[in-house]
Amino acid sequence: MHFKLIISFVEDDKTNAIMEAARKGGATGATVINHARGEGLNKTKTFFGLSLETQRDVVLFLVEEHLSRKILELLNEVGEFEERPGTGIAIQIDVEDAVGVSQQVQRLSGVVEEEI
Repeated sequence: MHFKLIISFVEDDKTNAIMEAARKGGATGATVINHARGEGLNKTKTFFGLSLETQRDVVLFLVEEHLSRKILELLNEVGEFEERPGTGIAIQIDVEDAVGVSQQVQRLSGVVEEEI
């Protein structure tokens, strides 16, 4: 079984919705890294030197490759990445190898067969 790593940078108030959407798409879990900072095309606004940027989370999903595009599209929809610029992004990268995922492989075997 081959995996992809989906990395999503989201506003912290959307983290739970993003995780729920990914689970509906077939993700079996996630890792959340809180309090990330970043800057997009436009600089963040400040008020008397204080930043007005929203807090971000980095959410990592190790997903089976046949489910990855569907999950990525769900994240885009829930996170409103295309509709509201600056709200976040999601990317996916190939995973060459992984250990510690035997339970996920067992659970996903039937799901992936249905997708193919």
